[in-house]
Amino acid sequence: MAGTAKILVFIDSPDGPLHKVQRELLTLAGTLGEPAAAVSSPPDEALLAELAGYGAATVYQPAAQLEDSLVAPNAAFLANVVREAAPAAVLLENSYEGKETAARLGIKLSSGVVTDAIAVAPDLSVTKSVLAGAYTVVAKVTTGTPLITVKANSIEAAAGTGTGMPVVVEVDPGEPGPAARVTERSAKPASGRPDLGEARVVVAGGRGVNGDFGPIEELADALGGAVGASRAATDAGWIDHSAQVGQTGKTVSPQLYISAGISGAIQQKAGMQTAQVIVAVNKDADSPVFEIADFGVVGDLFQVLPQAAGEIRKRKG
Repeated sequence: MAGTAKILVFIDSPDGPLHKVQRELLTLAGTLGEPAAAVSSPPDEALLAELAGYGAATVYQPAAQLEDSLVAPNAAFLANVVREAAPAAVLLENSYEGKETAARLGIKLSSGVVTDAIAVAPDLSVTKSVLAGAYTVVAKVTTGTPLITVKANSIEAAAGTGTGMPVVVEVDPGEPGPAARVTERSAKPASGRPDLGEARVVVAGGRGVNGDFGPIEELADALGGAVGASRAATDAGWIDHSAQVGQTGKTVSPQLYISAGISGAIQQKAGMQTAQVIVAVNKDADSPVFEIADFGVVGDLFQVLPQAAGEIRKRKG
């Protein structure tokens, strides 16, 4: 371990194996001290073993089922975990839920909160990417227990190699207070594609698709990748907002990112600039996206993408 300080990672809705972002948080915790996990519902043995594999020697779970409300029960439970475990810092996902949980937790604990972290140093100073990636700044919490939400794909998750089972500690879930209750849930239709935040290949479309994501989906399926979109495309209602990549959407870091019909505005760049290879397809040769692309195709995406998909399928046999 990098030290003996306990670093608490919040694992929300543990339903099966750890998600990629959760593995990243545990890996980061291991570089800062001794990882510990707080889970919003009791984990099964497989998940406990996986948590132990990532170095979590202690797992904190609620002594009673948390209320089915939005965020507030998580914050109340986490506040009690922090009082019990006395960690040096708490790491959470940088999702909307994660950031709101951190904010509520900060109020309960009178602790400082840093969101949008892309790196955390051993002294718990936090590097943030601001103004759509134009600048980086370093911030450090000076009051209470640092509460840090970390952007996905900011650290390479290490393979879990630990063995054994962690110690499970039950903690009073606390009183969430007034909260919006969940009255109904419906499963998101399965697309058969990988999760956008975890995909090795992402094909994203923007204003240039003019409402037709068919070529984007065709190429993504040929490559076994995920479908992404610019804010303009999601705001237009052409695709669900969960597909948005960018400053106000998801941050992706795939091996291959194909941008089609996207101008490459700074907001989009903020969500995909860490991709290993960026390929841009745009009719406008002066589009800003070509400034950050490794490879560029000046052409009509409705001609270029189907040809590429067909050639890929042919080579895959």
